[in-house]
Amino acid sequence: MARVRSLAMVIALCAVSGAHWAILQSFAWTAMLAQNLRVDSFSVAVTRTFDGQHPCRMCKAVAAGKSATKKTEFTDAVSRFEFLTAACCVIAYVPEPSVAVPVVNESAVARSEQPPTPPPRALSV
Repeated sequence: MARVRSLAMVIALCAVSGAHWAILQSFAWTAMLAQNLRVDSFSVAVTRTFDGQHPCRMCKAVAAGKSATKKTEFTDAVSRFEFLTAACCVIAYVPEPSVAVPVVNESAVARSEQPPTPPPRALSV
């Protein structure tokens, strides 16, 4: 159960931080590199994959998703601020000090007598 909670926390953290776009982009680059290696040499395939001039469908989808996410991020919260007016004030009442009531423990009173003298001997077996 703890593993499931930990996995759910990692997934939620990745989704909130935008790491899912990086993961999708990594998959897109891997697929593009594999496709380019089928027809070109390694150096040409790497250059063609990462130059930004030849994006695949998944790269275009990731770019569109990133830009759509950035547009909706906290635009309403930052655009306006609301402050409390001067007429509004907070009044705090301090409670009166309480009186400590002494606690009498009845079992402590019953056991206040002296122990027997001489002390009892240990039972020998």
